[in-house]
Amino acid sequence: MSVKSPCIEICKFEGKTGFCVACLRTREECREWKKMKDNRRHQILNDRPRRESKLSG
Repeated sequence: MSVKSPCIEICKFEGKTGFCVACLRTREECREWKKMKDNRRHQILNDRPRRESKLSG
């Protein structure tokens, strides 16, 4: 079963980091999500805590 997208349809990208404030992916990651292998999707999802700290920092 493929990894579900973390998108919650807010899609507001923070200028400094380039991360979406809702799903914490970059624009490119959002565009490429359906083409990615599950391994890469897991890497992105597992990186959420680090990305979240960059947004709040």
